[in-house]
Amino acid sequence: MPYPLDAAAVRTWCGLALEALGRERERIDAINVYPVADGDTGTNLYLTLESAARAVEAAFDGHGSAGTAPGLGDAVGAMAHGALIGARGNSGTILAQLLRGMAQVLAAAPAGGEAGADALRRALRRAATAAYEAVAHPVEGTVLTVATAAAGAAERAAGEAAEVARAAHRGAAEALRATPGQLAVLGKAGVVDAGGCGLVALLGALADALSGEVGAAPVALRADGPLPEPAGCAAAGPEAGGGDPHAGGPAFEVIYLLEAGDAEVARLRARLDRLGDSLVVVGGDGLWHVHVHVDDAGAAVEAGIEAGRPYRIRITHFGAGGRAKEPALAARAVVAVVPGAGLAGLCVQAGATPVTVRPGEPPASGELVQAIRQARAREVMLLPNDPELRHTAAAAAEQARTEGVRVAVIPTRSAVQGLAALAVHEPGRSFDEDMVAMTAAAGATRYAELAVAEHRSWTMAGVCQAGDVLGLIDGDVAVIGPDLVRTATAVLDRMLSAGGELVTLVLGADVPDSLAERLQRHVRERHLAVDTVVYEGGEYAAPLLIGVE
Repeated sequence: MPYPLDAAAVRTWCGLALEALGRERERIDAINVYPVADGDTGTNLYLTLESAARAVEAAFDGHGSAGTAPGLGDAVGAMAHGALIGARGNSGTILAQLLRGMAQVLAAAPAGGEAGADALRRALRRAATAAYEAVAHPVEGTVLTVATAAAGAAERAAGEAAEVARAAHRGAAEALRATPGQLAVLGKAGVVDAGGCGLVALLGALADALSGEVGAAPVALRADGPLPEPAGCAAAGPEAGGGDPHAGGPAFEVIYLLEAGDAEVARLRARLDRLGDSLVVVGGDGLWHVHVHVDDAGAAVEAGIEAGRPYRIRITHFGAGGRAKEPALAARAVVAVVPGAGLAGLCVQAGATPVTVRPGEPPASGELVQAIRQARAREVMLLPNDPELRHTAAAAAEQARTEGVRVAVIPTRSAVQGLAALAVHEPGRSFDEDMVAMTAAAGATRYAELAVAEHRSWTMAGVCQAGDVLGLIDGDVAVIGPDLVRTATAVLDRMLSAGGELVTLVLGADVPDSLAERLQRHVRERHLAVDTVVYEGGEYAAPLLIGVE
């Protein structure tokens, strides 16, 4: 007996889809050859959908505790949001956008109501369109082609929602069978598209949830022989799972969530498109999921920092699927730009070469090149610790490379991000792995600075008067206060409202000794399970620097 497309059906769909991908993920992994033959498409789809399913269950639990039931919009919105925040890899990111496209249509159903066949047709079409829009350079013979075929089959189908879903599943399966003839790398390896295979399983689960019947045959993977029936996903020849289509391609996969506006994301897309390939940016309404393959992982994270607030940063080295790792060299150093002798001393203790600067006197690229030379290392990690120094640091790195030094510019925007990066620096591991770890540590650290206003001015937080204490979070004035203590506590509360495990306080030379103690006590009393460390910044440092990891 057919079931309506309502919140309960979405819940059932999630459960059935998760079961299907759980059964088939290893075999989908085995046929993963595009865009990178890293054997993880099935796993990434499963983990993405697992996050979506958890979000749907949370929506039901939340409504249940209030004595109400979620509507279709609540359930499908939760599913899309869960996929967005938990998306893994290229395939999971596209899946999140497919679900978001469906949610944009289905969420219009009345509260507690259901969607009909026509709404499902429009939802599947919107899903395919949204997925194409998210991919910088769409390629046919992939999950995009399969999604489009599913939408077309749904639009041609008559009947209720269950029949439309079954038609979409059949159309997707037929399109999947054709993918080896559309994408050369699939034909050479003798496999169908792995991402498309996952989508077929997802649509089969939707059809089962709405029809109340199991109509999809188990996914079959064979190492040779003809392609299976439309319901299956299989290898077409003996080379299944083999090949290395991405050899010589970008070395890293970079993924992060990003809080940013539409205009900033448009600029980010253009910048990341120049840096690498396999670019997919999904989401909207201020929250985005960014996925790209690049050689310069630091630059990809820095682009996100310039666009907004990136977090949950994941950087993965492709190994054999991408460019080969170069062997680690014995001598590696860190050069860090720091404001204040106290911070310079911390750098020296950690084995880094500091470049101490005064406020308003940024170093020239020649000074950074000289510091790189003084480090006497064949590999150098350069920490600019200031967003205004990124071009200067890049120029210094380029000059040093012509002299035979391998240099990575870690995109640190504050001294506290530099401290976080320095804390995970390990000269004994490979250059690439060290760069990834330092970049991730810096990106996971939010930063703030307290400064005293010199004159009346307009700020992002309103009008300030001369002598007011300004709290800048991630570079923007967020708090205006009468003194250091009240401004600092307000800044800490705002930063920790988004979570955090460790607070770093760097005190300027002229702040009262009691400030650190009062702030540490405030954190202990207001924010459980958050540790605090305090450093003396010394002369030239800002009155207070704050880092939250």
